[in-house]
Amino acid sequence: MNAFEIHGGKPLKGEIVPQGAKNEALQIISAVLLTEEKMTISNIPDIKDVNKLIDLLAALGVKVNRVNQDTYEFEAKDINIDYFQSEEFKRKGGSLRGSIMIVGPLLARFGKAAIPKPGGDKIGRRRLDTHFLGFEKLGAKFVYDAENHFFNVDATQLKGTYILLDEASVTGTANIVMAAVLAKGTTTIYNAACEPYLQQLCKMLNRMGAKISGIGSNLLTIEGVERLGGTEHRMLPDMIEIGSFIGLAAMTGSEITIKDVCFQELGIIPTVFSRLGIKFELRGDDIFIPAQDHYEIDTFIDGSILTISDAPWPGFTPDLLSICLVTAIQAKGNVLIHQKMFESRLFFVDKLIDMGAQIILCDPHRATVIGLNKQTKLRGIEMTSPDIRAGVSLLIAALSAQGKSTIYNIEQIERGYQNIEERLKALGADIRRVEAQPAGH
Repeated sequence: MNAFEIHGGKPLKGEIVPQGAKNEALQIISAVLLTEEKMTISNIPDIKDVNKLIDLLAALGVKVNRVNQDTYEFEAKDINIDYFQSEEFKRKGGSLRGSIMIVGPLLARFGKAAIPKPGGDKIGRRRLDTHFLGFEKLGAKFVYDAENHFFNVDATQLKGTYILLDEASVTGTANIVMAAVLAKGTTTIYNAACEPYLQQLCKMLNRMGAKISGIGSNLLTIEGVERLGGTEHRMLPDMIEIGSFIGLAAMTGSEITIKDVCFQELGIIPTVFSRLGIKFELRGDDIFIPAQDHYEIDTFIDGSILTISDAPWPGFTPDLLSICLVTAIQAKGNVLIHQKMFESRLFFVDKLIDMGAQIILCDPHRATVIGLNKQTKLRGIEMTSPDIRAGVSLLIAALSAQGKSTIYNIEQIERGYQNIEERLKALGADIRRVEAQPAGH
């Protein structure tokens, strides 16, 4: 098993380029199944979850050509629909949560699909009901094969309809949009997610010949078309990485420039970090963060303690709450972090407390951070990464801590962040990969 060994407590300096957006990639790459024409997609992050999806498409019969480091050409001309029934598909599809995203495009184009019960993060129950209820409204029929933990779907006659989603699920909305673009008639999706990633998907589908209006709002109207053609598409930079690097700069007192951030697509993210007292300036489309010895958390207007909570876009993304929590450890002041959307995402705070952070875990959804104001440094410890975002939060804590930290289970971090160790080294971080087993294994 690989681990990261980190000697923290040093300020970093330099430029870092965020990778392409993981959550956009999973949708966009699945959408290549909607046409038999060539699709060219660039700024694809080189990470496990995305590479597994590309492998899965290749196994389905998609011609995949890697043009360079971050650009691929896809041609989904000869798809082997029977592949769904194979043991290999059960194994490959089951280990990847993103595999659910191929169902919408396959239903739209071929009228049938199958999906193993998906895997992924341990951050509480992530239901897939939104996807399935949407497909059913469009006329798909599901048969759950309990013995093999498999969903078989038949959708020979998809018809446009009015769909009110029970939750504004990003992947759910994307999947239903992909199924609806080739359905007969008009589909209206209300309470649709409106994340930039979903806007990117809809704009790309329109370039392919789809007729989607209301992009960027929570009411999407999709007029079904006969067929879609090929196009080119470039991913947005990953906003979670951008937020992680802002937190990292503040926590380690570093001067860091984050390049090419597509600032107008970051929504409320920069505002939330500035409320934690972090100073930055926009230079062109780069975020420049000066070295800060000290940053102070804002209060509400009446002087009460600031609360940072997650909400569907344009609210604050849940993926950055753990980064805010870690960043607040060394701020002056207090903040309540309220994780509404997933239970058990805050369970890594016990490791931060072991490092010397002042945090009260109120319940599975809320934690109060009492800032240390850089008066005392965290101490390095041994810890294990429970999920992607907590893993990076622990990494940030370790880089700011005095002494040596070891983080086990870094496969979780690498599912979401490409070459993270090399990129941090380029900023001057003392981090190296070692082979190690956590105690008790």
